[in-house]
Amino acid sequence: MHNTLTEHARCLYVDEYLPTPACGQEHCEHYFVEELTFADADAIVSMLRELCPNLVDGLLPVWMRDLAFRLVLLQRPDEPALLREAAQNLWLHGPDWDSVAAGLTQQADVLETG
Repeated sequence: MHNTLTEHARCLYVDEYLPTPACGQEHCEHYFVEELTFADADAIVSMLRELCPNLVDGLLPVWMRDLAFRLVLLQRPDEPALLREAAQNLWLHGPDWDSVAAGLTQQADVLETG
């Protein structure tokens, strides 16, 4: 059994920085998505920062990063640093979401200027 969201992600997607733990479980992506869906923001941010510490690296799929950031922002909509981090993630992975990234950056600016 995985003790944390990060451990579950590391088993499922592998980690380029740490070895994959031997857990003896079968890994199904939909179970991880369910766990992610109901995880608290601290657990999600911890997973993102451990598996993708430099934002441009990590083996976590891009769509999973996007979903994780979206879930974090739903729980913490008023944190400019998280808004900017989510925007950077979107900008790094193609132009499809540039307007959303710009909106997140604008929202962070508004929050910071109060």
